[in-house]
Amino acid sequence: MTISITFSENGTLCVRVPYDPILIAAMKSIADHAWDPEKKIWLFPNTQTHADLLLNTLYNSGLFSPLKIDSLTKLSPENLFVDPETSAARATPPSNSPSNSSVGEKIKAIDDGAFIEPYRQSLPASQDLFIHRYLAALSARHYSDRTKESYEKWLRRFLGIHRDCSPKTLGGPEINAFLSHLAVDENVSASTQNQALAALLFFFRNVMNMPVGDVGEVIRAKKPKRLPVVMSRQEVRAVLAGLKGDKWLAASLMYGTGLRLMECLELRVQDIDFARNEIVVRNGKGAKDRMTMLPETLRKPLCEHLEQVKKIHEKDITEGWGRVPIPGALEKKYPNASVDWAWQWVFPQERRWKDSVTSTQGRYHMDPSILQSAVHEAIIKAGIAKSASCHTFRHSFATHLLESGYDIRTVQELLGHSDVKTTMIYTHVLNRGPNGVRSPADGL
Repeated sequence: MTISITFSENGTLCVRVPYDPILIAAMKSIADHAWDPEKKIWLFPNTQTHADLLLNTLYNSGLFSPLKIDSLTKLSPENLFVDPETSAARATPPSNSPSNSSVGEKIKAIDDGAFIEPYRQSLPASQDLFIHRYLAALSARHYSDRTKESYEKWLRRFLGIHRDCSPKTLGGPEINAFLSHLAVDENVSASTQNQALAALLFFFRNVMNMPVGDVGEVIRAKKPKRLPVVMSRQEVRAVLAGLKGDKWLAASLMYGTGLRLMECLELRVQDIDFARNEIVVRNGKGAKDRMTMLPETLRKPLCEHLEQVKKIHEKDITEGWGRVPIPGALEKKYPNASVDWAWQWVFPQERRWKDSVTSTQGRYHMDPSILQSAVHEAIIKAGIAKSASCHTFRHSFATHLLESGYDIRTVQELLGHSDVKTTMIYTHVLNRGPNGVRSPADGL
């Protein structure tokens, strides 16, 4: 992940960031921001105040090293130049470049990663050894990549606070102090606090082999009980009407089957059984497979969509590409599986990605942010004043099934919940709607 910062001649600070929900939200939080859709850059007034806000915002995002970001404040736009041949940033102008050159003009850019780099807090060598053991323990237990990334971040933050101490000397009191800091000083949510706790408990129990009793009295935040946001059938219809193409089909599948966002986008062709009107959800939340129905109204649109996807796949194969990632070590067992039609994504991305190392090309599934943005715009266009999102389709799916009279055990199986207590949150609808409990005020 790299950041490019440019000082333009018209008094504008130009920032180019990779697409990341955290970074996008960070850019939007800075006052007087503007977005240039053609150049795909963020624009800010070139003032010291906005420069400080930008640096602080990048630091607070938790994605970058504070030491690297602080080094930017030591450089001035007046004495920062870029070498036109190597594109390397330097503090003084090249001797062979005039100050008013259109190519070697006063910078203009900060080299990728030269001053801002992904956040990986520097730790002593002894503590880095524990990080490697920690990641190995997570991998051995088949934790997902996203979980490993989150857990590593929390452990690095915790060890960074105690960088002068050996992890062997740490325990319950230090964990409690860290969790209290998150809750009191950083005002994090209960779920974030519990995620940090889970990451640290895994470290002490599975890497340090510390008895559970030694860290058993740590703070556990009580997660508040929230009712899910649910759209009515009319609202769902209005949102879907604002979507087109594969975005409409993906959103319709989420509502018609109860799929989560990533479960929908990670569907493969072989997961859809048109003969039995079934969809197999592979490796869902908790590494569980389950079955759900294929809505009859989506059979024809889905078939037509897959016909177009197959043409794209065949074209990719003709051009020498057409491979998709295969889970686990299956690619070693089935070398040709990655080009097999059955393994292709139902919702592939529009453009092929290119491996910068091997120069090979292939297609991944649609990026979740693309569908999220499309659904968000459709919700706004429909005039729905609810905090709805892609996951709201899943809540609406369960709620509307219960309203239609289906039993809660059926809904539980379709949603993939291990415990019916999780599904019972949707029973709030039994006292709502046209068939709900009648208020005594309506009888006056």
